[in-house]
Amino acid sequence: MALLTPREDDRSQLFDEAFLKKLEYLHVVSRKIFTGGLRAERRMRKVGSGIEFADHRRYTWGDDFRYIDWNVYGRVDKLLLRLFEEEEDLHIYLLLDASRSMLIGEPLKLHYAMQVTAALAYVGLANLDRVAIVPFSDHIHGRLPPARGKNRIFKVFEFLRNVEVGGDTDLGACIDKLVHQHKRRGLAVLISDFYDPRGFEEALNTLRYNKFEPFVLQVFDRKEAEPTLHGDLALVDCETGEVKEVTVSRALLDAYTREHEKFCAELRDFCTARAVPYFRTHTQVPFDDLILRIFRSGGFLR
Repeated sequence: MALLTPREDDRSQLFDEAFLKKLEYLHVVSRKIFTGGLRAERRMRKVGSGIEFADHRRYTWGDDFRYIDWNVYGRVDKLLLRLFEEEEDLHIYLLLDASRSMLIGEPLKLHYAMQVTAALAYVGLANLDRVAIVPFSDHIHGRLPPARGKNRIFKVFEFLRNVEVGGDTDLGACIDKLVHQHKRRGLAVLISDFYDPRGFEEALNTLRYNKFEPFVLQVFDRKEAEPTLHGDLALVDCETGEVKEVTVSRALLDAYTREHEKFCAELRDFCTARAVPYFRTHTQVPFDDLILRIFRSGGFLR
């Protein structure tokens, strides 16, 4: 149940001059952390015609003689080909929850999530990774195609300012569509409150089984976790419009708080058991503090 009524979605001041200065600072910090050795580990690898030896395989008719390992042939009298690792650009998919439940809080969860999305996009673009943004709810709200180079950040700002918001949260359906539309696998950063009545397990498993690397960032408002309501109220679900009349007592608030914490713990434990990076934050935490915490934990810069 939504605890606050959605209000006007004004994004005009989200990406101002002060925000740009914070992005550049985050990029400088990321360069200190993101050394050449780390970058080499983070690039996508495939067997190809690179320079770093990977493995051998048996020679078959039509293979290039230049890759035969004659030293091995001299020892074991078998024709084996040398295989090498070839670097590919890392693709980063920033999956932004744009459902109606994100239009609550102070600041709005949506606005906070958009700033986090823009910050991660900037660092990825500046590091010459290919970054795409995919907003979703119960459908995909368009997409910003993969690009690289930090000059593309203004396209990111323009795209985020114009993202359509609405619909229920349906993680499973949207992630299933995503993996079938994007054949280039990569890091999939899911930024959401995860308030999906169908659960989060199917979506995260779909990413994993399709060789994406899930990265979970759960955003919530403090009043969702610890509401201060009391008395006879009509609570309106901001996604479905369902109305439920309740009498809010101290005991009911305590029970609600326990259930919210249990839900968050289940998401955290699901991710931890599968080695999926997980971060949880409320919207009062400055977005740049959150990004620095992610960097320093080795979460995004691996």
